[in-house]
Amino acid sequence: MATLLILLLFLDLSAGLRAGAAATGHEDCKPTRCNSDGPKIRYPFRLKDDEQPEHSCYPGFDLSCDHQNHTMLELPFSVKVAVKEIDYMSQLIHTYDPHGCFPRLLQNLSLYTPASPFQLATNYKYNYSFFSCSSTEPISYNPITCLSSDPNHKVYAFQSDDFMSDYPLLSCKKMSFKISSPIPYDIFYQQPYQLTLNWFKPTCGICEAQSKYCRMKDNSSDHETECVDDAPNSPITGILRHKFLVAAVIFAICVLIAICCVLQLIIKKKEDQEKIERFLEDYKALKPARYSFADIRNITNKFKDKIGQGGYGTVYKGKLSNDVHVAVKILDNVKGNGDEFINEVGTIGTIHHINVVRLVGYCADGFKRALVYEFLSNHSLEKFILSKRKKNSLGWEKLHDIALGIAKGIDYLHQGCNQRILHFDIKPHNILLDHNFNPKISDFGLAKLCSKEQSVVSMTAARGTVGYIAPEVFSRNFGKVSCKSDVYSFGMLLLEMVGVRNNNVTQNKSEVYFPEWIYNRLDHGEDLEIQIDEDGDAQIAKKLTIVGLWCIHWYPIDRPSMKVVVQMLEGDGGSLTMPSNPFASANPMTTRGKMRGRLLDSELEEISESESFSH
Repeated sequence: MATLLILLLFLDLSAGLRAGAAATGHEDCKPTRCNSDGPKIRYPFRLKDDEQPEHSCYPGFDLSCDHQNHTMLELPFSVKVAVKEIDYMSQLIHTYDPHGCFPRLLQNLSLYTPASPFQLATNYKYNYSFFSCSSTEPISYNPITCLSSDPNHKVYAFQSDDFMSDYPLLSCKKMSFKISSPIPYDIFYQQPYQLTLNWFKPTCGICEAQSKYCRMKDNSSDHETECVDDAPNSPITGILRHKFLVAAVIFAICVLIAICCVLQLIIKKKEDQEKIERFLEDYKALKPARYSFADIRNITNKFKDKIGQGGYGTVYKGKLSNDVHVAVKILDNVKGNGDEFINEVGTIGTIHHINVVRLVGYCADGFKRALVYEFLSNHSLEKFILSKRKKNSLGWEKLHDIALGIAKGIDYLHQGCNQRILHFDIKPHNILLDHNFNPKISDFGLAKLCSKEQSVVSMTAARGTVGYIAPEVFSRNFGKVSCKSDVYSFGMLLLEMVGVRNNNVTQNKSEVYFPEWIYNRLDHGEDLEIQIDEDGDAQIAKKLTIVGLWCIHWYPIDRPSMKVVVQMLEGDGGSLTMPSNPFASANPMTTRGKMRGRLLDSELEEISESESFSH
C-alpha cells in the first residue's frame, strides 16, 4: 500500500515537473527595461508587449514602452504618466509627465478609485485654486510655467482653504481650471514636476529587505505572494526546484509518511508566528515603548551623565541595549507634571517628522515619570545664539537653514497631522540640534490638540514663555487664540536669532526694544549694524528680519500662516516687502488689521481656462 502511494505521488509530481518546465514563465515576471537608463521592471510589474503571459504578474501593474522608450504607467481615466524610478523595497513608484506639464495632466486624474492599486505616497495634500496674475506685479511664489502660455500673465496655484490675506492677489483673477482630487502640497513648487505613488498590495517589500525574490504562490487564486531565494524566471532553476521537491518527498515517505503531516503543521505554525512577529514589530515602531523606572535607571547608568536641568526636572544622557543614545527627562513629580506628561506622550508620541524630536519611550511607574527622547548631540539652539563662545560658530546660511527647518516643523504640526497641534512654547531653549545642526522642535508640555476644522482654541489661562507669548494669549482684545499664536512666537525667535548678531543692541539690551529698533532702521533704509562674515549674509539677515516682523503683528489676522512663512523663507528674499508697523499702537481699540479673511474659493472672480491660456 505504501509502495502504491509512493508511485502515485511520484507520477503526480512528475506531471507537475513537466508542466512547470513548460510553463516556468507563469511563476515570475522576467526582469526587463524600456531603455538602458529606465527603471528595472520585475514582479509585481510586467511589460504589456512582453512574452510573459498576463496572469504571471499581479493585476493592475502593467507597464508599457512608448515610441521614445519611456516607461509608461496607465492610471485611472486613461491618464498616462512616465515612470522615473521604482523602489521595490519601500513599494514606491516615482512618476512624471514626459511632456513636462503634470499640473495639466492632474485635472483628469483621480487616485481615489477602487480600480487603482496606487495611492499618493503622502497624507499631506490639499485642494488648490489657480490664478492668472499680471507678470508686472512681483509675487514671491513659483509660477506654473507650463500653464503660463501668455508672457504677460503667469499662473499660480494657492491652497483653496487659505485666506486672501495670505497671498498677494491684487493683480490676479481666479481660473476655472480645476483639479478634482487633493494633491501633495509641494507638487507645484518643484521643477520638474513629479508625483510619488505607493502600493500596499502585493506586499513584496519584506522580500527585498531579506534579499529574496517576490513571486506569486503556486496555484494561488487570491494573488498571494511568497519570497524565494533563487533567481526568478530561470527554467533550469525551476526544473531543479521540482526535482529537489520530488526527491525530498520520496525520501520523506520512505522514512515515515506521517512526518510529512507533522512538517506541514510545523511550517504552518512557523508562518503564523512569523506573521504575528512582523505585525508586532511594525506596531512597536509606530508607538513609543513603555519602560519601568528600573529600566530608566539602567538606561542612564544610574543617572550618571547629567546634561540639563530646568523647572520641569532633570535630563540625563542614556543608552539603549542596541547602543542607541537617548536623552531621558525625569519629570519633577513634586511640582505636579501630570498635564505635561500627558501632553508630551499624547502629542509627540504619535507624530514623526524630521523637524520634530522623536519620543522613543516613557515611564509611568507609580509617581515616577520620565520621557525618553532621541539624543541630539548639539543640544539646544539657545546655547548657540546666546553663548558668546559659540555664537559665531553658526554662519548666516546655517541660521537660515535652521529657521527654515523650524518653520517646516511648526507647519507640519499645524497642517500635517491628523489633529492640529498648537505648541505654545516656541523658543530657542525648545529647539534642539542634531549632529548636522538640523533643528527639531521639542517640549510639548504646553501643547493643545484640536481638529483641523477648528480655527481657534479656548484657553483658561496664559501659557508660554514671557517674551515669546502672542498678545492674544494674554488678552482676547487682540483676537482669538489660534495657530497664529505659534507664528508670533516663531517671529520673536527669528528676531532673537538676528539680534544676537548685532553688537550694538546686545551690548545695550536694557536700553532698547530690539524688534522696534530694527523695524525703524529698516523703515528708514538704514543699515542693521549686524555682524556680516560672507557675501550674501546681509541679504539673509534682512530676509530673516522681514519675515520675523511679519510674524509679530499684534493681531493674528495680520500674521501669515506658517505655510506662507515657509514659502517666504524658501524664496530669495528679493520680492519681500516690509510689513506695516507692528508697534504703531499696543491699544487693541485703535489699531486693527487691514486685511480681512476671505476664502479663495468663495469671493474671487473666476476666469475661464481658455482665457487664461490665450492671453
